[in-house]
Amino acid sequence: MSTQSQKIRIRLKAFDYKLIDQSAAEIVDTAKRTGAVVRGPVPLPTRIQRFDILRSPHVNKTSRDQFEIRTHQRLMDIVDPTDKTVDALMKLDLPAGVDVEIKLN
Repeated sequence: MSTQSQKIRIRLKAFDYKLIDQSAAEIVDTAKRTGAVVRGPVPLPTRIQRFDILRSPHVNKTSRDQFEIRTHQRLMDIVDPTDKTVDALMKLDLPAGVDVEIKLN
């Protein structure tokens, strides 16, 4: 029988890449301080949503404004986390613009 190690997978999403990199660095620093092994952060492909809006309310169909929303993503794994690691991650205060998704494997 093989023993499987426990793993926490953290996925971060944000519109601002500086904010997401800062949050990822905080998580890695906190996990390493408690003695856990961290893999990542791995930058995932940026999702780009583009919108074309007509400038004029009536005519000039060829005249358009283009807008885009970029969603940056990072993925990291914490291998063999201790109770201390989980407590430290729960107490971590991240900025409001970062969406955090945590899965326990």
